Amino acid sequence: MRVLITGGAGFIGSHLAEAYLEKGDEVYIIDDLSTGSQKNISELRENEQFRDRLFVSIDTIFNNETMLELTGTCDVVFHLAAAVGVQYILDNPLESIQTNIQGTEKVLELCAKFKKRVLIASSSEVYGKHLHAPLIETDNIIYGPSCKSRWSYAASKLMDEFTALAYHRTTGLEVIIARLFNTVGPRQTGAYGMVVPRFVSQALQNRPLSVYGDGTQTRTFTYVGDVVAALMGLMACDDAVGEVFNVGGTEEITILALAKRIIRTAESASGLEMIPYEEAFEKNFEDMQRRVPSIEKIRKMIGFEPKADMDTILKRVIYYIKRK
Repeated sequence: MRVLITGGAGFIGSHLAEAYLEKGDEVYIIDDLSTGSQKNISELRENEQFRDRLFVSIDTIFNNETMLELTGTCDVVFHLAAAVGVQYILDNPLESIQTNIQGTEKVLELCAKFKKRVLIASSSEVYGKHLHAPLIETDNIIYGPSCKSRWSYAASKLMDEFTALAYHRTTGLEVIIARLFNTVGPRQTGAYGMVVPRFVSQALQNRPLSVYGDGTQTRTFTYVGDVVAALMGLMACDDAVGEVFNVGGTEEITILALAKRIIRTAESASGLEMIPYEEAFEKNFEDMQRRVPSIEKIRKMIGFEPKADMDTILKRVIYYIKRK
């Protein structure tokens, strides 16, 4: 099978590429390296077993000629190219909206043209300001005002979903949507606001861990290998076409408790530094206070169950960052 991964030099995309290469498939990556990195795929490119089956284009998904060739060549498409990370989105608001909406539209248009099944990587951000848990795929959406740019990302990812489902209903395009909750593991950087690698890097340097707000906001975290298994399972499942699925873990933890756990696991001398949101981000910044998925739908569809618990995830991330 020939697999196209947009954003394939990113954190999740590179792991997905590696998994398909290990299966014996051909993998085609397109990435403009805006948040991806050559380092994420360097080992794959140097691996003699993978070298003849890995094809990398350092280019934008807005290059129509390149995307025409890649989409026409491949059997299935994973669309992971997107603006990622709260800090990156706040720093690059217009680019983020354009990449998420116009880029996804371009990918869907070409997949429809060539009749290629496509999985769209959406985000738990689409749930907005919900406080109840667990979040299910049919929950109503609650956002803040447009003057608070945090919500532009959530709205753009939701528009991606609307567009993908419209293509499915109108053209018969085989579309699958995966709403990814916080995913962590090797190759993830803390540069764009990702909390676990940022905390681990601070802990390994015995620096104070920067906790934004009061730390009572909660998240669940999923190991990247479990997420990759879910994405591959959904792509292979005919009954998943035209559906939306949460992909995430179920172990809820406050950010404050996460920081303390990382300090303990890393055997660090770090303390904690509580930083108001307006100092860390922008005036009137709003965070999502609680984000816990129901995974009942994907569990019933493909038998998905996260295997790595929080302690395992943290140990793997600490080991990776220590080596790096």
